[in-house]
Amino acid sequence: MIMHIQLPDILKIFSNHVLLGLLIIAGIQSTALAQVDIDSTQTEVAVRKKIPVDTSFYQEHSARRATLYSMVLPGLGQAYNKKYWKIPIIYGGFTVFYFLIQYNDTEYQLFKEAYYHKLTNEDGSEDPVNEYEEKYDEQTLLNAKNDYRRNRDLNYILSGVWYVLNIIDAAVDAHLFSWEVDDDLSLRVEPDLYTPNMLGLRTGGGVKLTLRF
Repeated sequence: MIMHIQLPDILKIFSNHVLLGLLIIAGIQSTALAQVDIDSTQTEVAVRKKIPVDTSFYQEHSARRATLYSMVLPGLGQAYNKKYWKIPIIYGGFTVFYFLIQYNDTEYQLFKEAYYHKLTNEDGSEDPVNEYEEKYDEQTLLNAKNDYRRNRDLNYILSGVWYVLNIIDAAVDAHLFSWEVDDDLSLRVEPDLYTPNMLGLRTGGGVKLTLRF
């Protein structure tokens, strides 16, 4: 028996076989990709379980450490708090107190020397020890000596206060290091008018503060 198959039928059969083959290939590829994704996910989870998380990097900012740093070396606590701009201010203050102490102490020593030499040299037989003894009398020398000594001692005290303030500043900054200020925080100042009420208050004006947070 001889079968006659026309060309359009051959093309139709060929296209059907090609389409079936493509569908089979696509199914195989999708199955393989899904298997790869599952394997990679399981591997990632296993790696995460095996590798411990180092929490030492996330240490809490220590106020005690900042305080101790500033006690040992002024400004070191501010550096620990990352407030580097405060360090020149701290040492600028210590520099000012140093020069004030030196100046007042120098003047105190000169006036003291002139005063005691003037007391023992009443007849004027000895030469003056410095120009202050020539220019001033005993009472003026005594007052100046006491004034410069008082100023010197006061600057010693102020330099100690400055040192303590450096420690307090480091401690406070360390406590507020992780403090977050909300962007919605605001303070509004506006005039206010008081009106008469049952308590008998008179009409008056004032200022109202409104804090939003």
